[in-house]
Amino acid sequence: MSVHSFEVQINNAQVDDLRARLLRTRWPERETVEDWSQGTPLAYVREVCDYWASEYDMSRLGQRLNSWPQFLTEIDGVDIHFLHIRSPREDAQPLIMSHGWPGSVVEFLKVIEPLSNPDAADLPAFHLVIPSLPGYGFSGKSEVTGWSVEKISEAWAQLMQKLGYSRYFAQGGDWGGAITTAIGSRDPAHCAGLHTNMPIVRPTGAMLENLTDMERDSLAGREFYHRWDSGYSKQQSTRPQSVGYGLVDSPAALAGWILEKFYQWTDCNGHPENVLTRDELLDNLMMYWLPATGASSARLYWESFGKGEYKDVTVPSGVSIFPKEIFRSSERWVRSRYTHLRFYREHERGGHFAAFEHPETFVEDLRDWYTAIT
Repeated sequence: MSVHSFEVQINNAQVDDLRARLLRTRWPERETVEDWSQGTPLAYVREVCDYWASEYDMSRLGQRLNSWPQFLTEIDGVDIHFLHIRSPREDAQPLIMSHGWPGSVVEFLKVIEPLSNPDAADLPAFHLVIPSLPGYGFSGKSEVTGWSVEKISEAWAQLMQKLGYSRYFAQGGDWGGAITTAIGSRDPAHCAGLHTNMPIVRPTGAMLENLTDMERDSLAGREFYHRWDSGYSKQQSTRPQSVGYGLVDSPAALAGWILEKFYQWTDCNGHPENVLTRDELLDNLMMYWLPATGASSARLYWESFGKGEYKDVTVPSGVSIFPKEIFRSSERWVRSRYTHLRFYREHERGGHFAAFEHPETFVEDLRDWYTAIT
């Protein structure tokens, strides 16, 4: 598997096409409620799309990504795009970090510098490998089925070996958390430890007895998710191609589909731009728009949502729990699967996109987790 340098190229034709589509959007009528309970409000989507067309710097994403070393390599017939930042520190350890949906490698840009080149010699340093999932961002799109969480975890293990890292650490949230968990259970010979901000745990039996307040709240959150927040996952896990036509053809549809999750899953006090800037939200949307991944990214749900293996994780593990996470797990629930848990921390603020929302907290947790397991 050869590795090639990569740079994001955004040409005038792409920009002109995007602006034209935004300006000729055929809008629906407004929602019949005064909140987000029917989805992303019309007024906000129009405001974001107007800004996207007229004020957003279309070269911004390329400039941000191209400031870091990027590469492509083929694994099992699919090109994998990844950032690879080698720390200047001789004692640095390799760490692969995985995003999920509707995120991208953009989530991690604010934590690259403090993790790879900390400002104190006694803080841990990491060589960072940050891949785009298959079908996401600038990675390729498989033409065959089979790219499940487990297969991606095997691909990431291959990628780390290809880069010369025979022993490495792993981190992730959302699908990245599932992939990181699969790495911990499937590649313990090479994965020296993992951290996740969304542990994959299924509380059953005695774990549902003598519930704590946090556990009751977590179960209520799961019920809310299944009743009111999971329509996207049902669609993408059953008919990803059907929704893909709109997401690839219409930037307004893409914005409405994804921005609602940044409202629901961030700790934003009622508006996603209370925690992330509009430009940051659009950088992430561009990771779906430019490579037209509305359908291909959704297929991971078809491959893996509610499916796959559920094995214990025996490598040294760490978990961070944020209050606005989709699924939150207590320490005893986490220990039922992550049997070598060395680090567990609950936070008072933060949500699903931990590194994106609160980079300082995320970096501090990774430093403390690494110290705890080494």
